[in-house]
Amino acid sequence: MPSFDIVSEVDMPEVNNALDQARREVGTRFDFKGVDATFEIKDKEITLTAESDFQLEQMLDILKGKMVKRNVDVKSLEVGEPKQSGKQALQIVTIQQGIEADVARKLVKIIKESKCKVQAAIQGDKLRVTGKKRDDLQECIALVRESSLDVPVQFNNFRD
Repeated sequence: MPSFDIVSEVDMPEVNNALDQARREVGTRFDFKGVDATFEIKDKEITLTAESDFQLEQMLDILKGKMVKRNVDVKSLEVGEPKQSGKQALQIVTIQQGIEADVARKLVKIIKESKCKVQAAIQGDKLRVTGKKRDDLQECIALVRESSLDVPVQFNNFRD
């Protein structure tokens, strides 16, 4: 029986490459001369540090631009509020991996309402979709791509 998985994954090496490029750009930009502006990553959390909120916004724009160029979906970034503490401003950006339970239930509901001849099952942080025909699965993929979701989704493990 043909099946595929709907997942939400981020390619972490690409994120690291985008961070390196963003660090280089911040280091060479004129408006960041003499400013202590840094990017740090720990366990799917990117910490932006600068002297003001405006510089944090600029750094976030640079980071998003570099991620788009490296084909990392910006929807997977959850941007926190900037916090001012003394001389430094701090902002935490979290990288979301996996499909949360409520989003998975929403996806299952969309698939069932479409009357596609497939079954969707939640398996941890991914969704397994099975059907009798390959065409039904491809129709389901098109349906999920058209739906407006808050998280980026990829389709892998397509078995015939």
